Amino acid sequence: MRIVVIGGTGLIGSQVVARLGEHGHDAVPASPSSGVDTLTGDGVKEVLDGADVLVDVSNSPSFADDDVLRFFRTATANLLEAARGAGIGHYVALSVVGADRLPDSGYLRAKVAQEELITASGLRHTIVRATQFFEFAGAIADTATENGVVRLSGGGVQPIAAADVAAVVGRTAAGAAVDGVLEIGGPEAFGLDEWVRTVLAARSDPREVVTDPGARYFGTLLGRDSLRPAAGAELAPTSLDAWLAR
Repeated sequence: MRIVVIGGTGLIGSQVVARLGEHGHDAVPASPSSGVDTLTGDGVKEVLDGADVLVDVSNSPSFADDDVLRFFRTATANLLEAARGAGIGHYVALSVVGADRLPDSGYLRAKVAQEELITASGLRHTIVRATQFFEFAGAIADTATENGVVRLSGGGVQPIAAADVAAVVGRTAAGAAVDGVLEIGGPEAFGLDEWVRTVLAARSDPREVVTDPGARYFGTLLGRDSLRPAAGAELAPTSLDAWLAR
């Protein structure tokens, strides 16, 4: 199949493209660097010409509330319009576990807006909701650092390796649409503070991680299960220790 991957040069997208190519698909990476701009619509219609499947793993360049909402609403509307015109048979989008439970987060509200547009589009689709990537622990620590101290809540997370996310997205793109949501997470549950503390220690990062129940995660307070997948979700094989060992 010809599968266009929007955001195909990023952390997840580049791995999805590689995996699909290894399985004999014509995987086309699309991003602003290749002349495809989903915000303006430039190049979108052209890159989807002749495609069977569209995969959207793109992300907003700004996480400010207004910016990220504008990005996902505008980009998704442009992609859906072009997908209809191209006769795309399967629209696959990567989203976030717990997005619909945490409306105080501007970023997660924007992901819900993206999901709603896709669901209402009438296109065959699969929304893959993933938990936080192991690879993001350092960035999460950076955003929570004040005067050299990392303040994070103990809210529940079940982080996953980016390679495992890419494997599921690639397999989903090559398969039949579920016309709904597929949730995936890592094999182990942690507190957000515990997870980031473990990663920083493994990297010999001297910052202290302080547990603060009032600390917000992208604008929202976290509960025990806020960012954990529901029962029945697909759990990936790579543990945190195995990922750190790499």
